[in-house]
Amino acid sequence: MQFEVETGGRVRQVAVSRTGGGFAVSVEGRLHQVDFARVDAHTVSLIVDTDASAGTQDSTAGPKDPPYASRPGPFGPGSVYEATIVPDSDGRLVVLIGAVPVALRLNSRHGGGRRQVGAAAGSGPLRIVAPMPGKVVRVLVKAGDPVRARQAVVVVEAMKMENELRADRDGTVAEIHTREGMSVEAGALLVVIQ
Repeated sequence: MQFEVETGGRVRQVAVSRTGGGFAVSVEGRLHQVDFARVDAHTVSLIVDTDASAGTQDSTAGPKDPPYASRPGPFGPGSVYEATIVPDSDGRLVVLIGAVPVALRLNSRHGGGRRQVGAAAGSGPLRIVAPMPGKVVRVLVKAGDPVRARQAVVVVEAMKMENELRADRDGTVAEIHTREGMSVEAGALLVVIQ
């Protein structure tokens, strides 16, 4: 899978592919072998560069780069990180790497960007979209249902983690564009709330 990941005002090209029991993750052309184990619904333990010949630290990493890029020296074989992934109501993901929060947006457009979940506060329809590619595990509402702000409306599984997508404000479900078991791409329209 190919992603654009925006964090700290910088957009990076990331490619992820399954290799054996783990993943090959290329960040701006630097390849890392990553193995992971699920800790709970939102937390994974990552072992980065499980292969000693995999990627190394970018010596040009700056203060806006993610925490893993600002650690001194190269990734050693088997560097371990605990990451907790929490979807934010505005379409970003907040990833806690240890105790350090990193806000990021997947498949965003640099400069302006589009909202991944919801619409601007106020009038007009609220469009709930998939923040990343995945599979719809549960649709928690049906057309005509009233919803409250922060109410979960759809659950999408991505990278073996379930993400509840919530309404940003009160309204009524106008349209449902998905069903349980359906695979969706990043940005796919799931639910419209009036």
